[in-house]
Order: sequence, then structure tokens, then C-alpha cells
Amino acid sequence: MYIPKYYRVTDVDEIQEFIQMNSFGTLVTTKQGKPIATHLPLQLMKEGDTYYLTGHMAYRNPQWRTFETCEDVLVMFQGPHAYVSSSWYEQENVPTWNYQAVHVYGTASILNEEELKQDLAMLLQKYEKYRKNAVLWDKLSPQLLEKELKGIIGFKIQVQEIQAANKLSQNRNKKDYQNIVNKLYEEEDLHSQQMAEVMEKKLKKDK
Repeated sequence: MYIPKYYRVTDVDEIQEFIQMNSFGTLVTTKQGKPIATHLPLQLMKEGDTYYLTGHMAYRNPQWRTFETCEDVLVMFQGPHAYVSSSWYEQENVPTWNYQAVHVYGTASILNEEELKQDLAMLLQKYEKYRKNAVLWDKLSPQLLEKELKGIIGFKIQVQEIQAANKLSQNRNKKDYQNIVNKLYEEEDLHSQQMAEVMEKKLKKDK
């Protein structure tokens, strides 16, 4: 991913938080030279000094069979994004698009059945624990679990390289920056409002 110096993110904690908050990723591999992709929820794990992404997909999805032939896989995570009008600047310029994105490169392997069960239990814990009627792993019947497990395949990706970009108008002066935040809040678009929140948070953090 091409990342100008203004927008490059290297802080490990910040990148981890971003992945945890935007964990529905796009997994890309190649099959006979053709890129193929699957969109799915992923979890970021750490074992010792090594980071892994874990997840699962339908057994009938042919992509998992490419893990053996692909030297590297790519996972893309995206956060809020929004159009920025040049009418929001003090001086004449061109419009642009603000965004947050993380690319993770690594090597993929298949989880065994016990590893898959543990990963699914953690996934349910992450998304269900705050719900009123939480459906956790131990509340599901063994019969249902046995049936559903036959239809999926688990995998983990050992992280080799991470590229992260936060394009948040860092190259604009303070007045322009604040005006962009204000204008994004006024937009009738959820992504624009979310981008305004991200930019405002960065502004407070940098003070």
C-alpha cells in the first residue's frame, strides 16, 4: 500500500486497537494468478512475540485451499472514509478523500478441530458478552455445534508485515483541519460523521 509520510502509522498499540475495532476484514489470496477474496470477521491474537489473525470460512469456499500454494496472503481492514471538499479550505486546492486502512501480510495455515472450537468460543465471547441474552459457546447444544463445525474450516495467519495509513488531513493547517471536522459532522452520511469523530479525537490527542 502506498502511504505518504504524513499518513503512515507505526504505533503498534494504535494499529492493534484499529484492527480490534474494525475486525471485519477482506482476505486476499491468488488462484492460478487470479486474485480471490473473502470478507469475514477476524481476531488478532498474540503468542509470545508473534501476532496471528484467526478466522473461519465455509468449507465449500475454495479459497482456503489456496493457502498451501500462496507464499503470502493479504488481509485488508478499513475504517471510516469520507469525501473532503476543497471548498472547506482557506486557499484554492483540490478535493480529496480521507480514510483509515491497515494491510496485513502473512502466511496462512489450517486450524485443527480443537483450535477452531477455541477460536469460535473467543469470537462469541467478544461479540456476545455484553448482550442481555448472550449466546456463548457453552450454551449451544453439542448436536448443533457438531453439525455446524462440519461446514466450516478454521485458519490462522502468522503476521509478517503490517502497513497502516491514517489519511486525516494532517497536511492541512489548524483552521482548515477544524473546518473539515465541522463540515463532516454536518454531512448526512454516517461515514463522514465517523471520520469527523476520528479527526476530532486525533486533534485532542495531539494537543
